[in-house]
Amino acid sequence: MEWQDPVAESVKLGRVLVVDDVAVVRKFIRTTLGAAGYDVVEAEDGEQALRILQGMADPLPVDAIFSDLRMPQINGAELIACFRRQYPAIPIVALTAYPDVELAVSLMRQGVMDFLVKPVLQDELLSVVKRAVEQNAGRSDRSISYKNLRREVET
Repeated sequence: MEWQDPVAESVKLGRVLVVDDVAVVRKFIRTTLGAAGYDVVEAEDGEQALRILQGMADPLPVDAIFSDLRMPQINGAELIACFRRQYPAIPIVALTAYPDVELAVSLMRQGVMDFLVKPVLQDELLSVVKRAVEQNAGRSDRSISYKNLRREVET
């Protein structure tokens, strides 16, 4: 039987950017999605997400973005708005521990694919990420130009 690289396999299912200031939440999402075969890139806030992604030589193909809403520095709503303007085809899922129907409706109108309330159930997380990656499958605009994104956030 031939050995298969788990990282190479996970990239085939999809890569998810998770932005959340709570380490336990990031670990739960990374562990859950990693076990299901997804590649997970983590950032603890919007600033770190931009630094991590800008530091790469080539744009990172991202199949979906999961972003907390309440974070220091660049909050999730600002980050989501920035991604939505620059890369409208990449599915975005908002995460929050503070459910707000008005905010959820507003974000959905801005093109957010889903709105998950923490603590997120494992089955719900897997279902949403699968839909997000399938929605994004085959699109050519998956690569994110992080220099453009950074300029957008700073303006």
